[in-house]
Amino acid sequence: MRLTVLGSTGSIGTQTLAVAHERGWSVGTLAAGRNLDLLAEQIRTFTPEVVSVDASVYVAARALFPHHTVIADVAEAASRPADVVVNAMSGLIGLEPTRAALLAGRAVALATKEAMVTAAHLIWDAAAQGGGRVVPVDSEHTGVYQCLTGEHMEDVAEVILTASGGPFRDGPPDLRGVTPEQALKHPSWAMGPKITIDSSTLMNKGLEVMECASLYGLPMAQVGVVIHPQSLVHAAVRFRDGSLKAQFGPTDMRLPIAYAIDAAPTGMTRPGDVRGARRGPEVAGHLGWPLRGEWEFREPDLERFPCLALAYRAGEAAGLLPVALNAADEVAVDAFLAGQIGYLDIPRVIEQVLDETPGGDLTWDTLRDTDRWARARTRELTGVTA
Repeated sequence: MRLTVLGSTGSIGTQTLAVAHERGWSVGTLAAGRNLDLLAEQIRTFTPEVVSVDASVYVAARALFPHHTVIADVAEAASRPADVVVNAMSGLIGLEPTRAALLAGRAVALATKEAMVTAAHLIWDAAAQGGGRVVPVDSEHTGVYQCLTGEHMEDVAEVILTASGGPFRDGPPDLRGVTPEQALKHPSWAMGPKITIDSSTLMNKGLEVMECASLYGLPMAQVGVVIHPQSLVHAAVRFRDGSLKAQFGPTDMRLPIAYAIDAAPTGMTRPGDVRGARRGPEVAGHLGWPLRGEWEFREPDLERFPCLALAYRAGEAAGLLPVALNAADEVAVDAFLAGQIGYLDIPRVIEQVLDETPGGDLTWDTLRDTDRWARARTRELTGVTA
């Protein structure tokens, strides 16, 4: 297996390379942004032919890596020959490389949730045009993929995603006084600030619901959420005969990463086109994982966590609302972390931006325009200067 890894110095990227090293996969192209120190270590280990970096460090990278082809164009990196392109870039900057890879006919293991949240039909159009394939990397979506293998989409009654519930799943009932420090104390995971705050508001799960619906061609109402503090069941599918299939196991991202890469060459060419994959060898010694303990499941409280309801609203409306939701959330979370707005101002501001979002069809141009407008409007509402 020969890989291209986009976002190689981030969390998913580094874990992807750990799996590649364990499996003996080669890496032909690395895209790493600005972290040249970690990139240098990765180059020594994998000796890729091509390295993509941010334009701001291009000159320095050329000097550091004289024996490698260094470029400052991640879309070009994404389109280069590879068995699988792993896109671990976060944010809208991951959209164009995803599109480029699919147009070039590449199989994409996709860890960029914004691709399906904000631009689903554009991404699927690129796959159809170029012959590319998509398999999700995120543990919940890969869990759904595994549950759907061998099944018929018309037999699906409901897809169920699990959520840890974040730091406020057990209280306090009144969240008005929540501080950034409190919201950043996740009970289960060590993550970056943005995703940690999104986990605390359940916005992250709302974005995953939108992504799931887009990946598998389901209406939003067919994708449910349950709070599962143990985080051992990653996803479940309920079928029309009433039976349930669940995917569960160790909370180790290397497992879904390895499965997604194995599955990508025969992955989805359109929503719900699930084909499954042969599984590789054991990952990280997990064959001895014990099936023990108590598992708990609860309904999410949409009154305490209105961001989840806002995500359902945007996903059901489709069009440009998912773009506005994603942009408004990013700006509002940054404002909260900077102490410029309160915790409950996050959903309040996002709701106002959704109320004001102009109508129109989703195209690459309207996506960019709506993203810019929503960010600017959220900054106005939060008093944040650009």
